[in-house]
Amino acid sequence: MTQTTQAATHATPAPDRPRIHRAWFVAAVAFVTIIGGAAFNSLPGLLIDPLHRDFGWSRGEIGFAVSIDMALYGLTAPFAAALMDRFGMRRVAVAALSMVAAGALLSVWMTASWQLMLYWGLLVGLGTGSMALAFSATVTNRWFVARRGLVTGVLTAAGASGQLVFLPLCAWIVQNHGWQPASVTVALAALVVVPFVWLLLRDHPADVGLAPYGGEFVPKPAPRTGAAKRAVTVLFAAVKTGHFWLLAGTFAICGASTNGLIRTYFVPSAHDHGMQITAAASLLAVIGVFDVIGTIASGWLTDRFDARRLLAVYYALRGVSLLFLPVLMAPTVHPPMILFIVFYGLDWVATVPPTLALCREQYGEDSAIVFGWVLASHQVGAAVVAFAGGVARDVFDSYNVVWYAAGALCAVAALMSLVIRRKPALAGEVKR
Repeated sequence: MTQTTQAATHATPAPDRPRIHRAWFVAAVAFVTIIGGAAFNSLPGLLIDPLHRDFGWSRGEIGFAVSIDMALYGLTAPFAAALMDRFGMRRVAVAALSMVAAGALLSVWMTASWQLMLYWGLLVGLGTGSMALAFSATVTNRWFVARRGLVTGVLTAAGASGQLVFLPLCAWIVQNHGWQPASVTVALAALVVVPFVWLLLRDHPADVGLAPYGGEFVPKPAPRTGAAKRAVTVLFAAVKTGHFWLLAGTFAICGASTNGLIRTYFVPSAHDHGMQITAAASLLAVIGVFDVIGTIASGWLTDRFDARRLLAVYYALRGVSLLFLPVLMAPTVHPPMILFIVFYGLDWVATVPPTLALCREQYGEDSAIVFGWVLASHQVGAAVVAFAGGVARDVFDSYNVVWYAAGALCAVAALMSLVIRRKPALAGEVKR
């Protein structure tokens, strides 16, 4: 045997190259899933004026349908989180995407406002609610121990990414081909994601013999029965704590000042001032661009700084920007409006990572369900403003009053954030 052969025989095998942890692939699938479910959220602001024109429905009626959607989006979330514990994330996600597609398709044939409330409100609300931030919380809690703040920010940004993709497209379709093809487009977007979810999404790291990213291996827990009972039980326990009411109150104001206000009424408000629908929708899509940046950055900051102070800063700056918005509306896009869009995008859902971190800190293994109820308050706030904004436009012939009211509410949310007290760290626990 030659010396070279002997050396090869006794050589230590080269170690395997580090591979990307499966958790990151699951997060990528969840990101695409949320985009598919969120596609419908691009529509309401674009269709308020066309539906008012085609059917003669008041903006208050249309706003009420949007408010049902937003309320159910929130109220479904805690039950969806519990259902994921019972049946798995994959089954719940597929069912949710199918409901969104059904609601969007059926709306093409509607002839009465009650049908709008049924299809947009009930079906789409239940579907998008099951794909809401509680889904992100479940993915993050199961698959990640390290980098939870960052992953929360990335998954939260998925909704904004859907807005970035679908808003300009749907605005162009509405302006050139009518609102029905736009509704079909978002239905197809939800259906396309279904096989992707079914084949690639996994419920738990133990399903593939892995530990969560940055943690120790844990066996997959047995399915929990009584999903609805558990969601309600967790709520009853949470409402006995002051932290829950502060988190729910601040997040309700967050929903009122984002989904209920800007997402629903920015485009029709800009159109009232003479701006083309496609231009206004493009500005709203730009919010989505900076939303991705701001949310991921907020997740990074949440891993390093006090979540309460981050929330106070986010809400205070958002309130100031809303007070200036009415004077920025104009027929054309100008630099001050672009500055508002960039700033508001950075702040849009930057509140999610610190809010989820505070839920996790206070409520431990029940944090995903508690966050689902906190998200419900977010959407109830959004629903109230979605309805009130339409009524305000019918009564005052302007949206200005809701801009000012939302700005004042954000100042209240900033103060509420500072009132939340940190939970004392356990012995041996490392503080941020």
